[in-house]
Amino acid sequence: MRIAVFTGSRPGPESHRQAVAALGTGLAEAGVGVVYGGGHVGLMGTVADAALAAGGEVVGVIPQHLVDDELAHPGLPRLEVVPSMHERKARMTELADAFVALPGAAGTLEELFEAWTWGMLGLHAKPVALLDVDGFWQPLLAQLGRMADDGYLERRRLDALGVVRDAGELLAFVAGYEHPPRKWADGRPPPRA
Repeated sequence: MRIAVFTGSRPGPESHRQAVAALGTGLAEAGVGVVYGGGHVGLMGTVADAALAAGGEVVGVIPQHLVDDELAHPGLPRLEVVPSMHERKARMTELADAFVALPGAAGTLEELFEAWTWGMLGLHAKPVALLDVDGFWQPLLAQLGRMADDGYLERRRLDALGVVRDAGELLAFVAGYEHPPRKWADGRPPPRA
């Protein structure tokens, strides 16, 4: 099994670096491979380094323009270079059996929402989770709750999004995951205004 990790290219606070390193180590020790964005910087580099140090499989997928900017991790046994950010996400989705978003910024959010949305639309049936370090994801979860309360997001979609604190909780979530039916698969048309 492999889990795609979405996270930041900046280091963030020390507590985040420790939690991300522990996740990389925990996944490697459990025999779970890491698929990630292929960079050596920030939390991306932290999770890769930790998994590699623990003897784990790490697959990096990076677009050529980031290789040109010298951001590729030099110590990866497997680094796939793709033409664009779009191909990067598609390839990571192909390689992964599940997804987890760690602390990060706009790119992390974009990857998270694409993976989660693709699941809603039935393009895959893979679990998606958030590693909630120091309550990092709580403001987003509150906003998603508001979206569900206001009828924009089905509650079952929000309930299917895992919120975990460590590798053990992530692996338990993945093992017990049941994918909800794809959006509108029950034959109901989209709600009308």
